[in-house]
Amino acid sequence: MTTFSDRVERISISGIREVFEAAGADAINLGLGQPDFPTPEHARQAAIDAIEAGDTDAYTGNKGIEALREAIADKHARDQGIDVDPGDVIATAGGSEALHLAMEAHVDAGQEVLIPDPGFVAYDALTKLAGGEPVPVPLREDLTIDPAAVEAAITDDTAAFVVNSPGNPTGTVSSEEDVREFARIAREHDVLCISDEVYEHFVFDGDHRSPIEFERDNVVVVNAASKAYSMTGWRLGWVTGASDRIERMLRVHQYVQACASAPAQYAAEAALSGPQGVVDEMREAYERRRDLVVDGLAEAGLDCPTPEGAFYAMPRVPEGFVDECIERGVVVVPGEAFGEHGAGHARISYATGEDDLEMALDIMAEAAEVVR
Repeated sequence: MTTFSDRVERISISGIREVFEAAGADAINLGLGQPDFPTPEHARQAAIDAIEAGDTDAYTGNKGIEALREAIADKHARDQGIDVDPGDVIATAGGSEALHLAMEAHVDAGQEVLIPDPGFVAYDALTKLAGGEPVPVPLREDLTIDPAAVEAAITDDTAAFVVNSPGNPTGTVSSEEDVREFARIAREHDVLCISDEVYEHFVFDGDHRSPIEFERDNVVVVNAASKAYSMTGWRLGWVTGASDRIERMLRVHQYVQACASAPAQYAAEAALSGPQGVVDEMREAYERRRDLVVDGLAEAGLDCPTPEGAFYAMPRVPEGFVDECIERGVVVVPGEAFGEHGAGHARISYATGEDDLEMALDIMAEAAEVVR
């Protein structure tokens, strides 16, 4: 048998997937970052209408249909107060492809990408697949990304740094002061800031701010319909940035994907342009669940920074806690799956119903007591 590329040998199957496979079929799954709400009806119907009209039978333009890119530009004007040219948007196969494009277009072999630790598992893997070297940057004690730590880690070999707010796996939200600092660092050090904003609509305390509000040339924003509109299965995301960056990312996109799924593009355009009340309903539900989880963890004697956004909590847990939870039928993810500095934590997703959360919290309390 022939051998494999060094790039693929540097990565492995996600630790999150390993946890799923270890759990029983009837387990309460608090490991999956997937909304438990249906895709909005008007988005589904838009896809159906486009299919029946024959509008989805052929490739779209590489960047995506004009109406979707205009809707994304309108979204950025509405939410960030910035003018985005629809020509500076690429519709992608989820936020994951958008991250991949950003890495491939900007990272040379051996160059460094600074990533939050703990942080989303794809940052490390996609850096390695691009031939780069991930450099983990530890978070603050409250699990927020520290601009000073990012700046201190920059070297002559740094191509980019990744920020993520609201954060996965932490649920933390970067302050405006920190976001301004991220923009300054990108500008003054002439490195790319890749801002992952997939959870931007789920902020419970404070406001979501984006580095692209304060720096345009050296910031690329990754986003998606996946979380905000409960469209994970539709695989529709986007990336936006300066025109020359978009042109380079398009070179990658046209060969790895050609274009995002046409039905998903029509659905996402309707979701972005249609009534936004469904997003508000989800955010309110997640906030109630957040409070339920934080209170339950405190009652179990587990210390957890209060998540300000997304739908994750990351408590500090005793050794053996994760295995004990899985043994008792509750799936949580060990913190080390998200980086070395995640050790001693667990990630809990509260994108599930309150009844299941209450049962899971009781079981987690029992598990914590057993392993102490």
